[in-house]
Amino acid sequence: MKVIKSDSPKDLGTAAGKAAASLIKNTIEEKGAANIILATGTSQFETIRQLLEEDVDWSKVNVFHLDEYIGIPISHPASFRKYLKERFIDKAGAIGSVHLINGEVDPDEECQRLGELIGQHPIDVAMVGIGENGHLAFNDPPADFETEKPYLVVNLDEPCRRQQLNEGWFGSLEEVPQQAISMSIKQIMASKHIICSVPDERKAKAVKDSIENEVSPWYPASILQQHPQCQVYLDKDAASLLTAEH
Repeated sequence: MKVIKSDSPKDLGTAAGKAAASLIKNTIEEKGAANIILATGTSQFETIRQLLEEDVDWSKVNVFHLDEYIGIPISHPASFRKYLKERFIDKAGAIGSVHLINGEVDPDEECQRLGELIGQHPIDVAMVGIGENGHLAFNDPPADFETEKPYLVVNLDEPCRRQQLNEGWFGSLEEVPQQAISMSIKQIMASKHIICSVPDERKAKAVKDSIENEVSPWYPASILQQHPQCQVYLDKDAASLLTAEH
């Protein structure tokens, strides 16, 4: 794990977006195509913005994403399909393929469908974030580090649901779904490269737990310590509780 610190969320996003784009372009040059994972949420605004400014041939890129609420239509403000459509898909032009999670169909069948698809597209570059409770995708603590399933149905704990409320995606805690479809920890870790973007002081404790604590399902993102090609991008607020030099 390599930690890169920036002064602001914008600087963080610029650095993370440039790094991700470079990896994607190198992969296309080597293999003719690239398979990537895009993350969502407020932490990814600047990274995605920068990614779109880079000279990437998106027609040679296959896109997956990390998670989606069960029972939320694509028209809902909190829908991650809506997020990606508005912030990336509609702006990128021609894209090789996009495989979004549909939370409105049978969740077990959707996990099976996506699992088969991603099995045919080994991931070259995954962009992820870390939740306030330390979650990776929607794998809340204690996360399942052992499942071989690429996607699974997960229960969302209250800290996770409260984060979604506080970020403005929902009008009340009761509106936040209690379940989601999430990419599994092992599937994320199977990515060749991981770019993790984490701005904001409210993520500082989760960042410290993930980087400086032992690897544990109680700190889901701590598993990133074991990835050989993981870069974690922090702003000064997210890095404020780190005690060691990284």
